[in-house]
Amino acid sequence: MGLARAHRVTYVGELGWEIYAPTDQAAHIFEAIDQAGITLCGLHLLDSCRLEKAYRHFGHDITDEDHVLEAGLGFAVKTEKQFIGRDAVLKKCESGLETRLVQFILDDPEPLLYHKEPILRDGKIVGYLSSGNYGHHLGAAIGLGYVPCKSQSAADILASAYEIEIAGKRHSARATLKPLYDPKSTRIRM
Repeated sequence: MGLARAHRVTYVGELGWEIYAPTDQAAHIFEAIDQAGITLCGLHLLDSCRLEKAYRHFGHDITDEDHVLEAGLGFAVKTEKQFIGRDAVLKKCESGLETRLVQFILDDPEPLLYHKEPILRDGKIVGYLSSGNYGHHLGAAIGLGYVPCKSQSAADILASAYEIEIAGKRHSARATLKPLYDPKSTRIRM
């Protein structure tokens, strides 16, 4: 019998587990989890949970070409320390952000979002969703997408009227720079 490792993770917005085990033990571990009565979920639910918490997906919401500050991840950068890319972060702090990753929730709970839907700001297309799904805790479709914001404050970004276009129809949306679900991360500390 091989060893398994269990890691606490927060990619879903609440504490969860990732289990690493030898391939020959996967069926046995799955049966044990199932017999314990733990509810199983699929990949779309995982994606829904991480989107409610505004966790970024590498490859969709962030890539190696996106700036950490424009992706809203400045809290993870400590400029008083030395690291590769520090000069680029300091330069961006001085010059200001060009775009900003924003989280959206549709006002109408019926339409669904997937990704690549156009983002309209004050009636004009300014970008596209990088991720979208239904937020089960929030009761409506949610998405992430970059919005141009040169020389604008966070208040300026949020003061605009936003719509997301789905199949040629515009749907009003609320924008936020903080996670819609558990913005203070109290659920993660439970």
